[in-house]
Amino acid sequence: MGRYATIDVGSNQVLIFISDVETGKIKEVILDKGEITKLGEDVTKTGLLKKDAMERTLCALKNFKKLIQKNNVEKNAAVGTSALRESKNSDEFLKTVKDETGINIEIIPGEEEARLSFMAVVGGFNLGSRETVILDIGGGSTELIYGKETGIVDSFSLKIGALKMTEKFLKSDPVKDKEFGEMMDCLMGEFKNISPPFKEPFLVGLGGTMSNLGAMKHKLEKYNPEIVHGSEIGLEELNTIIDDLKNKTIKERKKIKGLQPKRAEVMLAGTGILKAIMTRLNSDKITISDMSLRHGLMFDRFWK
Repeated sequence: MGRYATIDVGSNQVLIFISDVETGKIKEVILDKGEITKLGEDVTKTGLLKKDAMERTLCALKNFKKLIQKNNVEKNAAVGTSALRESKNSDEFLKTVKDETGINIEIIPGEEEARLSFMAVVGGFNLGSRETVILDIGGGSTELIYGKETGIVDSFSLKIGALKMTEKFLKSDPVKDKEFGEMMDCLMGEFKNISPPFKEPFLVGLGGTMSNLGAMKHKLEKYNPEIVHGSEIGLEELNTIIDDLKNKTIKERKKIKGLQPKRAEVMLAGTGILKAIMTRLNSDKITISDMSLRHGLMFDRFWK
């Protein structure tokens, strides 16, 4: 049995997962947590990682390094996604992280991000022979994966995420109907070519938007992955949540049970992305996976 850690350095959040692995299975989850650092803040506008964003993320990774040492982790793997892929100064940040924490972050392409998300869902659900569409909404990108028991049929990554859409469209507080409408028009246009090769797929969503929706659905004071994982969100229920978020200020959103206060600013955009994709797929419900990229990375690197 070995103890391993995986880290996901995302555009909005950095996450760490530590577990004991034995004979190709997770024997025990030691730790699973994340910190919202907004590494991708303004990357779309400037093409650069901001100094403050790098410092916030570095601080979180230093804390993760302490957790790795405290829990006697044998090996770790860390990957970076949209913000690091798109910024011109990501090499500078990676070097600083390596020098100050010893953590080596590998920047992965959108296709690899999609593959690892697929592995997370396979590890978290008994898909059987079901034809599945997996949706991973991030801060800077959104991945769609079409798969079944034989593996991935197709996948693609779009440069659309909750943080990006918030910065581009949702500038008022509370958000104006016109702003939200313009964002939805943009999303529906971007997703117009979504056409999975399945008639009635099992739709699964993962990432921060989805896990927060699950926590909001169950009004959780403290996040509980066992309650969230496998929960379903219907389109009508989603529309109600969107209206509630849209009519509240960011300060008011922070009081919503189940919603991480630091995610209050970007949650409306995340739910808007979800609504646009469900509408395009003509799907009336989505199942939430608490397992996401960091879990897929664990399965990929340390289950052998």
